[in-house]
Amino acid sequence: MQMTEKDFIPKIYSKTIESGSYTWSAPSNIALVKYWGKKAHQIPENPSVSFTLNNCKTTTKLSFSKKENLNSFSFEVFLDGEEKDDFKPKIETFFKRIEAYLPFLRYYHFKIETSNTFPHSSGIASSASGMSALALCLMSVEKELSEVISDEFFNQKASFLARLGSGSACRSIEGDLIVWGTHTEIDGSSDLFGIKYPFEVHQNFKNYQDTILLVDKGEKQVSSTIGHDLMHNHPFAQRRFEQAHANLSKFITIFKTGDLDTFVKLVESEALTLHSMMMTSMPYFILMKPNTLEIINKIWAYRNRTRSKICFTLDAGANVHVLYPESEKESVLEFIKNELVVYCQNGHYICDQIGFGANQIQL
Repeated sequence: MQMTEKDFIPKIYSKTIESGSYTWSAPSNIALVKYWGKKAHQIPENPSVSFTLNNCKTTTKLSFSKKENLNSFSFEVFLDGEEKDDFKPKIETFFKRIEAYLPFLRYYHFKIETSNTFPHSSGIASSASGMSALALCLMSVEKELSEVISDEFFNQKASFLARLGSGSACRSIEGDLIVWGTHTEIDGSSDLFGIKYPFEVHQNFKNYQDTILLVDKGEKQVSSTIGHDLMHNHPFAQRRFEQAHANLSKFITIFKTGDLDTFVKLVESEALTLHSMMMTSMPYFILMKPNTLEIINKIWAYRNRTRSKICFTLDAGANVHVLYPESEKESVLEFIKNELVVYCQNGHYICDQIGFGANQIQL
């Protein structure tokens, strides 16, 4: 039976807690089929599938204590030990969206202490890892207030809540491949939360590598939220949404057979399609930088020269995710050092690989 929003509204809590704290670390993720365009309440216009990363993650400690005044939310936010008032509006919006599903939010003062394994301004999307880590901490509070919450429901609801903070965050709860969005060929797929990819995955995709080339660490000129909104009147939007469904169907075959040549073509096509949607919206915008294009051309030349299975993908920014099988790790890293690092800001890049989701940290 398909889950609905109502399934995530809790019954009256059976227990009370005065105070406590929980700590979770949650990874970032990189989509292979891109999500671009959303309906109300963070519902995606098309399904997506992503690799969960391993090393790029956010660790969040949530401390809470009972308070008297129930009229408003009460919280403070710290990044790397430094109070961050500019994060507050986003957390306030998040709390408003999820209050119906976590009615205890007004009963406590929260201290949110967060840190990333990657620099905050590195141009890596930290909203996915950050919102999923916070959602998991909040679910740990609810689990303590409730009689019984199964592990499966815990993860589903954490993904559901994370989505209301940042769409792609719902893909950062578990790993190693996550599907978000309803797709006719994937039973259990949902617009409300991410699920573990349920079908066979060929050995070729185990321990898949992702080296992230940091081309531009600056703030994006156009936020993802604005970019998503520009899909509402986009002349090619419907065709794009159909294409994403079709491409996800193709990935089912690719993952089963281990067909790396088709994987390469489809991953790069999806990345370029995402950016072509930005270039053809009104107003239009370009998030790629000249060095992004330099890297792409170098990757194509290297692949032609060596018959490597290397490929690139992009998120909504200038940085390049270089994807390749574990068997090519040594040669590709050599290529990156010799030919691509020169295009990275301050020579910075991050070596990562497929991971298996979030972890609770016992302090």
